This record gives sequence, C-alpha cells and structure tokens, in this order.
Amino acid sequence: MKLLIAILLALFVTLQWQLWFGHGGMRAVWELQRSRDRQLEENRQLEERNQSLEAEVEDLKGGLEAVEERARSEMGMIKEGEIFYQTIDGAQAGAPGPGD
Repeated sequence: MKLLIAILLALFVTLQWQLWFGHGGMRAVWELQRSRDRQLEENRQLEERNQSLEAEVEDLKGGLEAVEERARSEMGMIKEGEIFYQTIDGAQAGAPGPGD
C-alpha cells in the first residue's frame, strides 16, 4: 500500500511539474500572454501613428496651408514682405557661444 501511495505521489508531482514548468505549461502560457500584450500595445501605438500620418497626407493633398506650415517649420521659410523674429531663452542668451 505504501508503495502504491509513493508511486501515485511521484506521478502527481511529475504531472504538476509538467503542468507548471514543462513545455507548453502555464509558464509558457503566461509568457505568451505578456508577449501578446506588448504586441497589442505596439500595434495600438503604430495605429495612432498611421492615423496621424494619414491626416497629414490629407492635409498636404487638400490645401496649401499645410504645405506652407511645413515650409515654415521645417525649412525656416517666410512669405515675401514678412518680418522674421527669433526669440532666445534667457538661459541661452547669457551663455557663451561656441567660439567664446
């Protein structure tokens, strides 16, 4: 009888070990869930980025305002007859330049 109980106990422990730590066990399931959650978050961020880019493309296709705004911000262009003012932060104004 004791031998049967020992065999059953050893079988139970082996099966539990396989369930929790073996190939395809609960540990693997948890890792897959974490991986899926990370991928879902990355997909959500990329979807937001794609929507933003789509809106920007539509703006660029639709009118000159977006093109003008982009030229101003990225290329520093100004319209004819405009006056350009550049402001410098107080901390940067007192700082010595690269040649000082």
